[in-house]
Amino acid sequence: MAGCCSTKDEFLPDESFQSWANYMKALRETGMRLKDRIAARSMDDTEINEVRARSGHEMKRNLSWWDLIWFGIGAVIGAGIFVLTGEEARNAAGPAVILSFVVSGVSSMLSVFCYTEFAVEIPVEGGSFAYLRVELGDFVAFIAAGNILLEYVVSCAAVARSWTSYFATLLNHQPDDFRIHIASLSPDYSRLDPIAVAVIVAICLAAVFSTKATSRFNYVSSIIHLAIIVFIIAAGLSRASLKNLSDFMPFGARGLFSASAVLFFAYVGFDAVSTMAEETKNPAKDIPLGLVGAMSITTLCYCLLALTLCLMQPYLQIDPNAPFSVAFEAVGMDWAKYIVAFGALKGMKTVLLVSAVGQARYLTHIARTHMVPPWFAQVHASTGTPINATVAMLVATATIALFTELSILSNLLSISTLFIFMLVAVALLVRRYYVSGESSAAERNKLIVCIVLILGSSVGAAGYWAAGVDGWVGYAVAIPVWFLSTGFLWLGVPQAKKPKLWGVPLVPWLPSASIAINIFLLGSIDGLSFMRFGIWTALLLVYYVILRTGCHITFNTHNIYYFFLGLHASYDTAKAAAAALSRTKL
Repeated sequence: MAGCCSTKDEFLPDESFQSWANYMKALRETGMRLKDRIAARSMDDTEINEVRARSGHEMKRNLSWWDLIWFGIGAVIGAGIFVLTGEEARNAAGPAVILSFVVSGVSSMLSVFCYTEFAVEIPVEGGSFAYLRVELGDFVAFIAAGNILLEYVVSCAAVARSWTSYFATLLNHQPDDFRIHIASLSPDYSRLDPIAVAVIVAICLAAVFSTKATSRFNYVSSIIHLAIIVFIIAAGLSRASLKNLSDFMPFGARGLFSASAVLFFAYVGFDAVSTMAEETKNPAKDIPLGLVGAMSITTLCYCLLALTLCLMQPYLQIDPNAPFSVAFEAVGMDWAKYIVAFGALKGMKTVLLVSAVGQARYLTHIARTHMVPPWFAQVHASTGTPINATVAMLVATATIALFTELSILSNLLSISTLFIFMLVAVALLVRRYYVSGESSAAERNKLIVCIVLILGSSVGAAGYWAAGVDGWVGYAVAIPVWFLSTGFLWLGVPQAKKPKLWGVPLVPWLPSASIAINIFLLGSIDGLSFMRFGIWTALLLVYYVILRTGCHITFNTHNIYYFFLGLHASYDTAKAAAAALSRTKL
């Protein structure tokens, strides 16, 4: 069915769920099935042709590189720059927040290159989930899938709540004036935000009708948004004072990198563009131009906006909640705060719109593999969009946006994103240096050793930094190990596969650097956020075993779903596909 209604067979069509006897048999085989799926890897052709066909209808190929650039700008420039800049400048980095944006931007650009090669070579809706499934296997892809969906739900919820805050500013109110306080709830969850929910519903309606129409709307909105950013920079620099930069790095290097880890939130969203590869006219041309162009423009805008803010006010006077609006008031330009608020609202609206498109396409491709019910993979015949997936993801987003404060969301989001970007860089190394059935055992083992040393040295440096140890001994060990292991991979292991259409330059140095900087930024995030991340990942593991041995229980029991449902469903799907392939060959 193409609509939102469904039957049991649309949710659980696989053999393991056709009877209780079948399901009990599947549960008894959980160990064997888990072993099979952990080691399983997909193939490019499988993702591009067979898996994509499970949606019933084709996505419409009507996007160009120009569309992708504006989608990228719309996906990224939003709540991060307008909300978190003030907090990190005042409390973490001082004026050095400008360099914090540079560090985060470099990390994001390295990841953009890795994503681009995959998106060109495997142009499907699944984004990093599909890339990891091909190179690192079914199990790693599933763990990444859970964190990808968490990333999108959390980021959209955070942006929606920020939209309410700036809307209140535009109307001369405090942010909480438009929220409902429930005193009986925990303080971090007691401010209900119905406006955020209404915004998400409106975005959902726009996203389900047409990707091209969404692109046109985003294009116009992004142009308006960039014009307002240019105004903020020009007007703000007219009231600049260089003395505000005199104490440039009051919190030292530790504050700079701590702010970089949090400000990574501001770059989240560009990976949504890679999920649109299936809808581009010419992926080999459109995706590199779209992704790299969008990230270059975004990083430049962020650095100029941060510089403008820090030149307008001493960092200790920057407001952590509405930094640009308060800064204009402080320099006698009260009227400008309304333009700032309007610009922030436009930016956050486009972020929500592009994220709604991207997160639905992630869920669509995950459902195509039967890791979640295939009902979510259905593409509507007339709109050419995944309506079921779009509605499901935005219901989850609206629920979290209703209750949860932004402070709870930002660090958890950064962990999930940095973790996934690191995995994509590892997958690119595997893709270039190992081809099953062609690479020798010796070459495979050299690759494994190099990747382990790259990861180990990066984790060691990040751990040394996180421990707050003074001195250089830890870095004097970790950095040479990273350099030598990357150098050996470059000189001592031949590349097994060359990209057909577009490739990342400077392999293995660029993806290895991406691994190192992403892990290092992870070392600057607080322990409580890692605890939440660990709990979520543990739940994903339980879900994996359940599903791989065989309907989604709840959003918060994703891992339980895997072990009891997802494992078995994807196992049945893989075996059915293998049997069909064998019959075709006969």
